[in-house]
Amino acid sequence: MPQFVSSNVTVMISNMDRSLAFYTETLGLKLKTRHGEHWAEVEGPGITLGLHPSSKINVGDNLSIALSVKDLDGAMAELEKKGVKFNLYKDDMVTLAFFNDPDGNTLYLAPAQWQ
Repeated sequence: MPQFVSSNVTVMISNMDRSLAFYTETLGLKLKTRHGEHWAEVEGPGITLGLHPSSKINVGDNLSIALSVKDLDGAMAELEKKGVKFNLYKDDMVTLAFFNDPDGNTLYLAPAQWQ
């Protein structure tokens, strides 16, 4: 079995500056590294996202990125002020707040106890 040194989730994007602004300024993730317009990495608790431009973006439900929060309502209110629009999923166990990045990739906020 290979010994992995690090890992990331690669998110295909259409515009590096727009995506970096979304992930760092809107969501508040930390920019780890940027290599011009070819590659960037942003970090959140327990995750590194690799942002890679592509001329072919397939909008769809191919992946979703969960961001765990202590206060779901508070986090939603803060992001709504920055223009993020949510679709809520509720059942008798949990409420999840789904939203999209500028390229239609699905992310969601989840209460910390569910992560």
